[in-house]
Amino acid sequence: MTRSVFVAITGRPNAGKSSLTNLLVGEKIAIVSPKPQTTRTRINGVLTKGETQFVFIDTPGMHKPRTKLSEQMVKAIDDSIADVEVSLLVVDATKKPAAYEEKLIQDFKAKKCDVILLINKVDLIKDKSALLGIIDTYSKMYDFAEIIPISVLKRDNTDIILPAVEKYAVESPHFFDDDLPTDQPEKVWLSEIIREKLLNNLFDEIPHGIAVQVESLEYSKTTKGADIVDIGIAVICEKQSHKGMIIGKGGSMLKKIGALAREEMEEYFGMKVNMSLWVKVREDWRNNENAIADFGLKFE
Repeated sequence: MTRSVFVAITGRPNAGKSSLTNLLVGEKIAIVSPKPQTTRTRINGVLTKGETQFVFIDTPGMHKPRTKLSEQMVKAIDDSIADVEVSLLVVDATKKPAAYEEKLIQDFKAKKCDVILLINKVDLIKDKSALLGIIDTYSKMYDFAEIIPISVLKRDNTDIILPAVEKYAVESPHFFDDDLPTDQPEKVWLSEIIREKLLNNLFDEIPHGIAVQVESLEYSKTTKGADIVDIGIAVICEKQSHKGMIIGKGGSMLKKIGALAREEMEEYFGMKVNMSLWVKVREDWRNNENAIADFGLKFE
């Protein structure tokens, strides 16, 4: 008898949702950055263990929408928690509950969701007795099915998450290929690798106005007969002034981004990657619904 369980992973920006998704799936399927709003769309991570298929939905961090793109991101959160058997609320043990958590908990109450609370980053708390106060605070906010203190970084208590989630599995066919860790199209994943490198190497205000598109992808052979992948990737920014910063002096920044991404892509493909990177300007694209759809960021 096959079973499946859909799980929404929710929380504030930088709570550790994407790192947790990668850990649970066992592969990197979501990019990770210390900057808020790194995750822009719903990302399904898939783990099949025996008869049970776990589908983890990594959602954008809850935030106040300021652009049409932000509105799409919040819609992805709202719709995700309505479509699952159980939700995981990931909170940061070093931060007090704020509007982020309160909004999510209001949604949980309205939809009468089963929710497991994961208190992440407990390795950063020196006085472990303080954990009791954190647990008490959240317990008063919602009737959580379980409360589990964890550290994704140190792998503390993360081994008990899957058994807690599996209790909500229901009899059903497996909706995804048992061998695939995600339903993301290959070009989307490749563009996300580039965006991760941009997020981690540019000034704070620039990355949020960046989109990345894989415009070409072809398999070929070198003159010596070795397999190679040729990829053409466009980085789209909102301002002409940002274009120069992304390219860098003498092309230094773009070369750095390309080198970092190429290393990860070659590991992914198992062969040499020949990458061409260029930068385009599309003014205020985050408020342009056609552009949002063109870049694959419109939530369906």
